[in-house]
Amino acid sequence: MSRIKTIKMLGIILAVMLIVIGILPVVRGDQLTNDTLATAIILVLLGIAYIVIANKPEWTKAVFFFEGIVIGVAGYMILEVPYNFGFLIIGLIIIVIAILAYLMKLPSGILKFFYR
Repeated sequence: MSRIKTIKMLGIILAVMLIVIGILPVVRGDQLTNDTLATAIILVLLGIAYIVIANKPEWTKAVFFFEGIVIGVAGYMILEVPYNFGFLIIGLIIIVIAILAYLMKLPSGILKFFYR
């Protein structure tokens, strides 16, 4: 039991580090480019999503769906041409996985991550 709490705490620390790394260019006053904005948005939201999932495991599918939307839209709207399509495709894949998890159409090995 203590091992699970330790792993959960390390995950929370990683999530806080993601948030700090995401907002660090803004706090330091670096020149903000489209790449740093997209990276900051995605890192901060991934950190927040992990904290939410760690505290409310039943929200995993909804947070995963929301993260797919954010990654796809932020990547497509902010990044340049070859990269924006990559992020759009990754976001769509995450959205499809979340929808399939809602419908319970994924293999049981993957569904165990969504239903704890």
